[in-house]
Amino acid sequence: MKPPPFEYHAPRDLDEALRTLAEVGADGKVLAGGQSLIPMLNMRLMEPAHLVDINRVASLDEVEVGEAGVRVGALARHSRVERGGTHPLLTRALRLVAHPVIRNRGTVVGSLAHADPAAELPAVLAVLDGSVRLARWESAAAVTREVGAREFFVGPMESAVRPGELAVSAFFPALGARTGAAFEELARRHGDYALAGVCAVVTLDEDGRVAAARVACAGVGPVPVVADVTEAGREGWEAAARRVREEIEPEDDIHASAAYRRHLVGVLAGRALDGAAREAARGS
Repeated sequence: MKPPPFEYHAPRDLDEALRTLAEVGADGKVLAGGQSLIPMLNMRLMEPAHLVDINRVASLDEVEVGEAGVRVGALARHSRVERGGTHPLLTRALRLVAHPVIRNRGTVVGSLAHADPAAELPAVLAVLDGSVRLARWESAAAVTREVGAREFFVGPMESAVRPGELAVSAFFPALGARTGAAFEELARRHGDYALAGVCAVVTLDEDGRVAAARVACAGVGPVPVVADVTEAGREGWEAAARRVREEIEPEDDIHASAAYRRHLVGVLAGRALDGAAREAARGS
């Protein structure tokens, strides 16, 4: 299978990349890791007239770690961020993404921009209430805007990135004191897309009681499904898991029924919340 014909662009700095994207508009697609884009081109699921390869834009290959969190540049590969151990929840999620050969080439920001609701990284960004920085060329200068996770994921394979814009980085907030995180999923084989996945973040107060608890579910909605289960969590993680099951609206497909996915999410939510709480207790 071969991709449809397109004009290839290889900008060498960010300004050139943004100018090119501004010129081609909706007819252009960005190539970073290409682990999702190339198969879609080969299967003729998309036919862009222009392909803008940003791999020569060195300024986008950065990972910045600070007290507030981690900012990952558009060219930072899964494997690099995973090995860096810069964020506990992000690291755990990345170990579940596909296989090592894919992670060696795929990018964190590319996975977010792809906006697959069954993928792990959109759920991580959503549960952390992170954001994606978008840039465009306007009035002879680069202009940026920061889009929160709730607004960034619009629908299945649909994000807030507008024609002519480039997702230049993503920000994953730090967990904070007395906070733990966990990611649980079930796939037919390791590296396959999960039937469902749940990541959880739990904060305990000084007395070891639940101060805050949030989960994000993957594979059970058009976008990551985020639920605040703080109140239910104070009753116990079983009550919190029931609350999560009420929040989701899974659908039947060839892999699993909606009823099975609803049950599965409850089980995974209970495990993830318990694991996150245990980690929070150890770190307090």
